Amino acid sequence: MTSLVEQEGKSIDGALGEEFEHEPVPMERRRSLASVAAVWFGFPMVLTQAVFGGIIVLNLGFVAGASAIILGNLILCLYVGGLSYIAGSTGLNFAMQGKKTFGTRGYVVACALLSTLVVGWYAFQIGLTGQTVNASFGWNASLVIVIATVLYMGTTFLGIRALSIVGVIAAPFFIIMGLVGLALAASDHGLTNIWDYAGSDHGMNFWGAVSLVVAGFADAGTMTADFTRWSRNGKEAVAASFTAFPLANAIAFLFGGVIVAAGSAVDPVHNGGDFMPLLTGHGWILSAIAILFVFVNLGSVCAHCLYNGAVGYSHLLSSRMRLLTLILGVIGGIAAVAGVWSLFPAWLRDSVTYRPAAFIAWGLGSGIAIAFHIWLPQYGEALVALVVSGFAYGLLGMSQPVAASAAAAAE
Repeated sequence: MTSLVEQEGKSIDGALGEEFEHEPVPMERRRSLASVAAVWFGFPMVLTQAVFGGIIVLNLGFVAGASAIILGNLILCLYVGGLSYIAGSTGLNFAMQGKKTFGTRGYVVACALLSTLVVGWYAFQIGLTGQTVNASFGWNASLVIVIATVLYMGTTFLGIRALSIVGVIAAPFFIIMGLVGLALAASDHGLTNIWDYAGSDHGMNFWGAVSLVVAGFADAGTMTADFTRWSRNGKEAVAASFTAFPLANAIAFLFGGVIVAAGSAVDPVHNGGDFMPLLTGHGWILSAIAILFVFVNLGSVCAHCLYNGAVGYSHLLSSRMRLLTLILGVIGGIAAVAGVWSLFPAWLRDSVTYRPAAFIAWGLGSGIAIAFHIWLPQYGEALVALVVSGFAYGLLGMSQPVAASAAAAAE
């Protein structure tokens, strides 16, 4: 049965194109700079980043917020660019790079962690698709999630070529719709005073904002090799990643920041610089385009994240990317329909100064790792520590956290 599935997977790969999950991309299969750049350029330019950009400007004001956004993207530029140079020079994906860094067994920890994170983000974005369409147009959120799951999973299944095409469409679409949103904002509130927008302190400082920008793509940015391994050399890989950081990601953040600074955001405390509400209520033509925009825009980030997760897990499980795309795609869709994605915003707003459970679990995991390193090294102390820490935190985290922050106490 396994061999039959493997043969079927190879025949599909032959028809759609090999994805090279387990070997470096050969030079004759590398892609042009424009093609690889399209993959990265279309990834970060999404509504979610506009939301975060608006939140940053809301807290810091426009000038300080924009400065934090630019600095965070420059940090990502150096980080992702360095990893991309290695990927373009070697043709290795993230999992294979991880083997050289962590060892042939140790890589499992990093690869499994990040592959799971990006699949989780995929599930969140599918849920956000349903919620956005529901809030803007009243469509049934669960039905939209099911449709989105099929569309996004199908796009990822087609492989790296489909991601290039999606990027070519998604990035310009975002800029056009963002400009339409700004034009509508200007007609209502004007844009002349955005430089003077001082913001309103909600507890975020400058370096916290920089960290938010970096953290927004720390996972997929670390997995950049899954995309930039297709570059013809290291320099072109760096150039491709440059289109994402600082260009595309900064543009998306700044669009949201301008919307908030102009006073046009709807509930900026929770929705940041989301400009979708500005695109509704102006006739059926713009509404139809806005619906298409949601699917294309959030579909881009979903397809990219699912691709990262599928490539990572296919290497971990010695399987094929397309098979894992179907499995992980369905799992993420089920999670989104179940409402798991909706827990994310509440988790972000949970303000607790210290979580003793995390420190205790960290200490237990470290202690167990030392013991295994000394007496049972053959079992892999890193993986054991990860399991012990996770299990301990799961048990300890059930108790009420203590030492709540002053803000939480005031509520």
